[in-house]
Amino acid sequence: MELELIEEGKTTLWVPIHDSTATFPPGSAPIFYNPRMALNRDATVIVAACTEPRTYLDAMGASGIRGCRVGYETGTTVTINDRDPDATTLIKKNIDHLGIDASATCRDANALMSEEPFDFVDLDPFGTPAPFIDAGIRSSVRMIGITATDTAPLCGAHLKAGIRRYMARPMNTDYHAEVGLRILLGYAARMTARYDRGIIPQFCFAHEHFVRLHLKLARGTQAADQTLAQMGYIYQCTGCPYRTEGSGFFPEPKVCPHCGKQLNTIGPLWTGAIQDPEFLSVMNERLPGSGISSPDELGKILTCCMQEPVISFSYDYHKLAKAYRVSPGPIAGVLESLQNMGYSASRVHYSGYCIKTNAPLETLRDCLTAQ
Repeated sequence: MELELIEEGKTTLWVPIHDSTATFPPGSAPIFYNPRMALNRDATVIVAACTEPRTYLDAMGASGIRGCRVGYETGTTVTINDRDPDATTLIKKNIDHLGIDASATCRDANALMSEEPFDFVDLDPFGTPAPFIDAGIRSSVRMIGITATDTAPLCGAHLKAGIRRYMARPMNTDYHAEVGLRILLGYAARMTARYDRGIIPQFCFAHEHFVRLHLKLARGTQAADQTLAQMGYIYQCTGCPYRTEGSGFFPEPKVCPHCGKQLNTIGPLWTGAIQDPEFLSVMNERLPGSGISSPDELGKILTCCMQEPVISFSYDYHKLAKAYRVSPGPIAGVLESLQNMGYSASRVHYSGYCIKTNAPLETLRDCLTAQ
């Protein structure tokens, strides 16, 4: 296996050389390493720096880059696991190379997490994290990080796969990234509540080809009940731009109040806050001088997340304008009009042309047509 020394953030690491002619170069190497996930790992490093876990588990280490970065850039004691013996050998090489306080294990991730507790458990599998979330929650003392790259099932493009994996009905809407994020959050919430524990989202975001959750875990039946109270559904009209949300586990058949057509039901999913604004502020303060790979890009995401209202859906600005047969003016003008009327309104972190607001659809329409 040919290796090359790369640098990501403040960390240098040995990784396999990709076949640049392959359809998906990261998958062509004998041990997986995807440079496009640097932003995802940057977020993990900043979250770990802010939460200062005593122990951290990278449950599916592959090259070990996530765990090595957490260990090297935050000084955390880390365990990096992978069931592939070749990957474990490479992880040990990188641990020795960096001289960090870390250990490498070669085990099935679920078996390891079922036996040992860690302050911060991180799940970053190839594809769906669903088979690992239960054991991850049981192993986690305080924090859990979850990455999902199976965005087609989560976001509704592969409906049946999404239902099978996450026990929820997704839909490929114009805010599909938020649907996928909230379905994954809802699944994690339901798995957590079974153990009389609750989740408190700290920093959850969707970006390009992945969804990433950073969740604080709380113990007790009250925390579990508060978590389940955040579960609900999105109702999306089949005939017009109308959409709304409702709480509870049992969806009610609804008819669109605007056009009378049936509303499609999306969920169950998480309808509560997906961020802790105070935690995002602390993260933002850590960015300057952090040495991460993409401080500007992560900073923009954090800033946008801090401004987003707690609403489970957004509107595609251009599709909204098309539905009402108007030429759209600047998005900023509509947002300002809504805010001047006392409504919450902002752009969203996962799209440059979607907006979130708690204003009624008719008010949003009036602001749009007045531009």
